[in-house]
Amino acid sequence: MKTIDVMVVDDSAVVRKVVGAVLEAAPGIRLLHAVADPLLAIERMKQAWPDVILLDVEMPRMDGITFLKKIMAERPTPVVICSTLTEKGAETTMAALAAGAVSIITKPKLGLKDFLSESAEELVAAVRAASHANVRRLAARAPAPVAAKLTADAVLPAAPETRALLRTTERVVAIGTSTGGTLALEEVLTALPRVTPGIVIVQHMPEKFTAAFADRLNGLCQIEVREARHGDRVLPGRALIAPGGKHMLLRRDGANYHVDVIDGPLVNRHRPSVDVLFRSVAKQAGANALGIIMTGMGDDGAAGLLEMRKAGARTVAQDEDSCVVYGMPKEAVKRGGVEKSVPLKAIDREIVQQLGVR
Repeated sequence: MKTIDVMVVDDSAVVRKVVGAVLEAAPGIRLLHAVADPLLAIERMKQAWPDVILLDVEMPRMDGITFLKKIMAERPTPVVICSTLTEKGAETTMAALAAGAVSIITKPKLGLKDFLSESAEELVAAVRAASHANVRRLAARAPAPVAAKLTADAVLPAAPETRALLRTTERVVAIGTSTGGTLALEEVLTALPRVTPGIVIVQHMPEKFTAAFADRLNGLCQIEVREARHGDRVLPGRALIAPGGKHMLLRRDGANYHVDVIDGPLVNRHRPSVDVLFRSVAKQAGANALGIIMTGMGDDGAAGLLEMRKAGARTVAQDEDSCVVYGMPKEAVKRGGVEKSVPLKAIDREIVQQLGVR
C-alpha cells in the first residue's frame, strides 16, 4: 500500500507538533512538511508535493482559502480543513468546502494538545479518506486499531420486516452523505424547484458547522434549507439538515411527519448517523419514502438503506464516476439496498419524481 505523504499548514507550533506526531505514528502515513503559513508551504511543495494537505484557514501572510483556491486551480490535491469551533470559523470553513476542501477537523481554542491527542483516530481517518478522494470532481465543482463501531440498534430498535405502513399523500426524501457531500448536496438542492417532497438530510459534519452550512444553502436554493430543530415539521419545499453532534429521526404523527433531534452514542462512529435516520424513515414512512445515499467514506447508511428498501421505499445511490469518495454508495450497493445508481446530476430528478408516486 502506498504511503500517504501529508503536509500540515498551521501557524500554531503546538498544532504542528501534535498533529505531526499523530500522523508520524499512523501506519502508512508520512509527515512530509509542517509549516507555519501558505507561502512557506508553496516553497516546500516545489521540493515534494503531498498527497493530502491539512490546512488551517486563519493564518498570516496568506489565508487558507486563498491558498486552497490556488492549489485547486494549479494542481488539485485533497485538502482537510483544520478549523476552530466558532461561528466565524464555521463561516470560513463553509467557504473552504465550497472552494474544494474534502472535509473538516475541528480544534478548540483551549486544551488543544489533549484534544488532538484524544482525537488521533478521527484525524488519521480524515487523512486516509482524503487520500482516496476524487479531486478531479472537487476541482471541477470548485472554483490502525479502531474503536468499537455501534450500529443503529444503539439508538433505535430495528423494525419488523413488514410493509405495514400504508401510503399517504405525504412523501419523504431521506439523504445521507459524508466526504465530498457538501458540494454534492449543493448541486442537488440548488437544482430543485420550489415544490418538492419534504427532505431530511444527514451530512457528517461537526457541531456548530451544520447551521452555517444550512444557512449557506438556504441562500442559494429555491427550497427552504435549515438546520433541524426537535419537533420540526417535514414539509414540501423544506430540507432539514441534522445538527452536528445530534442524531435525527423521522416521526409520523397521523398523516404528518416531524423530526426528533436527540442525543445518543456514536453510530458507525458518527453522530448524526445516516443509519439512524434511514432506519427511522423505514419504520415511519415505509413505501412513502425515497432513500438516497451519496458520496462518503465508510459504510454508514448502507444497512439503513437496505431496511428502507425492504420496507417498500425506493432507493438510489450516487454512481461511482460522480462521487468524490465511492465508499458509502459502494457498500450500500454491495448489501443489496440500492434499487439503482445514477449520476449526481440526475439525483434532483429522482427527488422530483417522488411527487408523482402513488
